[in-house]
Amino acid sequence: MPPAPHPARGDMGRRIAARRLQLGLSRQDVALRAGAAPGYIEYVEEQPATPGIGFLLRLADALETTVQELSGGTGDLPPGIGRGARRARMVELDEAMCWTLLGDHGVGRVALTHGDGPVVLPLNYQVLDGEVVFSTAEGSPLATAADTEIAFEADHIDDAFSRGWSVLLVGTVRAAPDEEAARRFREAAYSTPWAGEERDHVMLLTPRRITGRRIIVPDAPGDAG
Repeated sequence: MPPAPHPARGDMGRRIAARRLQLGLSRQDVALRAGAAPGYIEYVEEQPATPGIGFLLRLADALETTVQELSGGTGDLPPGIGRGARRARMVELDEAMCWTLLGDHGVGRVALTHGDGPVVLPLNYQVLDGEVVFSTAEGSPLATAADTEIAFEADHIDDAFSRGWSVLLVGTVRAAPDEEAARRFREAAYSTPWAGEERDHVMLLTPRRITGRRIIVPDAPGDAG
């Protein structure tokens, strides 16, 4: 995996860098694909640049996405608005691949029963030693679900090629055993929750079942026929 870049200064630069890292590509790799100099890829990622449409089309193709995605034009749209791909098929993922796709942090959803029925909540997660760790607010639906079974799901949608994957974990969620353990988990976290501060109640999910699925599109880069 290539090293993380310096923080990008523009929204487009952040999207370009994030997509590049998602594909596991270096700037040199992207430059070769897009017919550009590596230094220009660095410039576009780290400066508030406004590249021409010709370069953006080549860059989007190199990053297996669209100019609309790179420019943030789909930011407020639900994922998966494109048509289904030709000859697409669904495959089951083994447990090792599920953990690989989850990575060490990201944004997912928990499903649990609270109040008058089921709820699904988006949240940041961290993977540590085979468990999924969340930080939530004291008294939140997730905090009050301690010692019950919940479901956690994370996924990725690639609108450019109408493909994606999803991973589902089911197991018992519990609070960190003590404040010292909670502090260690918070210090190990990649970032604070996107939803803001005052979410320092640490919960851990120990999965008893891990399943996953991926949509394979034979005509898409990286997918077998």
